Amino acid sequence: MSTAVVIPLKQFSRAKSRLRLDGALDVTAIVEGLARGVVIAAKPRPVIIVSEDDDLAAFADSLHVELLLSRSTTLNEALQSAYLELSDRFTHLIIAHGDLRFPGGLGAVDVESGITLYGDHRGEGTNVMVLPTNLDFRFAYGPNSLARHIEEAQRLRIATRVELESPWRFDVDEPDDLSASPT
Repeated sequence: MSTAVVIPLKQFSRAKSRLRLDGALDVTAIVEGLARGVVIAAKPRPVIIVSEDDDLAAFADSLHVELLLSRSTTLNEALQSAYLELSDRFTHLIIAHGDLRFPGGLGAVDVESGITLYGDHRGEGTNVMVLPTNLDFRFAYGPNSLARHIEEAQRLRIATRVELESPWRFDVDEPDDLSASPT
């Protein structure tokens, strides 16, 4: 069974608009550091960065991971396209956001039958998702993505496990998220 970790990333200098409201933060450096930590934590599995930004090629090369360029205009479109393209190469994908505060263990996550959804600390978003390929799965990131991904799994009649207490529940969207604790 082959599994890859897919990490969607925006251009670092444009990512995290809510975090940028705090003018005292070097958001570009924070975003790059978080993404680097997620990529490193995802190894030894193959890692594929999905982005619209050609400039991320140097970042991907520096970490010895693949960059899959997407001309899609939304996160959901980019992931849908990547999912379809990667289904020929992998039996499972782990979709992980590049802004996880505590990404340790991503490369060793258990791949079980069905879909596993790791919710955010608010119980609303989907920070990490493990799913088999070759499904008619429709990504639904955005507000309340966790509930929408559960509904999608139900539509497909796929067994689904939801985890709300993993360290991956902490992502960074606002300045207060930078002080989150894994406990």
